[in-house]
Amino acid sequence: MSEKKNSKPRKRTGHDLTQGPVGKNLRRQAIPFSLGLLAIFSFEAIDLFFIAQLGDAPLAAVSFVLPVIWLIYGIGIGFEAGVASCVSRAVGRGDHDRAARITTDSAVLGVLVALLLVALGLTFMEPIFALLGATEALMPLIRDYMQVWFFVAPADLLLWSLLAAVRARGNTALEARIITLAALLNLVLDPLLIFGLFGLPRMEVAGAALATLISTVIMLVFTLWYLGTRLQILASIRASWATRMDSWRHMLQIGIPAMATNAIVPISSGIVVAIIAAYGIDAVAGYGIAMRIEPMALIPFYALSAVSSPFFGQNIGGGHLHRLREARRVLTLFCLGFGVLLAAVTVLLGPLIVGLYTDSETIGGVADSYLWLVAWSWGAYGLVMSANAAFNGSGRPLPAVVLSSCRVIVVLLPLLWLGQKLAGLAGLFAAICLANLSLGVVAWWWLGRHINQQEAQAAASAPEPSGA
Repeated sequence: MSEKKNSKPRKRTGHDLTQGPVGKNLRRQAIPFSLGLLAIFSFEAIDLFFIAQLGDAPLAAVSFVLPVIWLIYGIGIGFEAGVASCVSRAVGRGDHDRAARITTDSAVLGVLVALLLVALGLTFMEPIFALLGATEALMPLIRDYMQVWFFVAPADLLLWSLLAAVRARGNTALEARIITLAALLNLVLDPLLIFGLFGLPRMEVAGAALATLISTVIMLVFTLWYLGTRLQILASIRASWATRMDSWRHMLQIGIPAMATNAIVPISSGIVVAIIAAYGIDAVAGYGIAMRIEPMALIPFYALSAVSSPFFGQNIGGGHLHRLREARRVLTLFCLGFGVLLAAVTVLLGPLIVGLYTDSETIGGVADSYLWLVAWSWGAYGLVMSANAAFNGSGRPLPAVVLSSCRVIVVLLPLLWLGQKLAGLAGLFAAICLANLSLGVVAWWWLGRHINQQEAQAAASAPEPSGA
């Protein structure tokens, strides 16, 4: 049910992705978004840098929380995918009132879901981390961090839903600026709250979580004001139950499968953490360092996948299917070419970067081993991410769910078992590399098949030429 159109026409707030060169469109959207992603991932990297100064135990404790944090982030990314897909297709059709309605209603649902996650997280915190292999000695540190961090979830889900709606309109520059400002605030607050500078209480790991919470809330308040008053892309918070349920249903048709897709990654990471815990807390700490470095390296691939969704959504909504095949070619060339270059640079500079976090040879050796082996598969993994985003933007989330599920259940888990038996920790990391490479090939093939189907369906539904 569309919102009654009794307001003045909404002004364009982004870029039309159905016109102009495909590569230029993707590049113009991805570059500023890369800066925003750099800021997002710097939250965790900056936190870890300062926490590492507290000792190996806090470093290991915060490494254990990663799968849980990523699981919540995965749910948030699912909301992002649903909002970006629905809004971009509405924008492609020129229905900006519908886009505004979906944006607002999805943000409301995001907050409600996040509050439920907070309640569950606080209630079952210790059993969850015990299952991941955390020791009794580390549990107080984990509790200090997560009792604060869980309240980041509602702010994050609301902020990400709003920014996804902006990105769906072809405006990634605004999102990048907002996230960058949040990261800068986090950078300032981290040492103040962790170490208790300038008369503030020394909060250690809890201070890192509080810095993230404060910076996120400040930028959320600004975003709500800017989107509501300046860009005017939000609908009234007041809506009938039927209208709100209609928005939720459309968004969740993409959002729920996308949540499942993104939840699989932290679940697999949790399995890896539980396996690595058998090798000691130093091994977990080393893996945690690698898990903070890897997202920073993957930023170009995350950015490309994020802009692939609105690109596919707008072009399918506008009927410009011929542009999808060129987009697949651009995505493939970038992921594979840049992936090889990135791997080579990582192998050369990885030990220097790891050395910023730890002086321990054992911890550093685990992080180095992961980076040396897995980096060669990052390009293929980037192709999987872009293909998944393209499927979601097209309104077809099932292939993304199947790809991510098969990566873990069919490919990764058997390889993890075999790799550990044959080569210990190095075998585990080699298994992750092989899983990424194999799924990259499948994703590339499936996206091509999906584009063929879109073109065939459009040809079949096209009216016959007059006089035929």
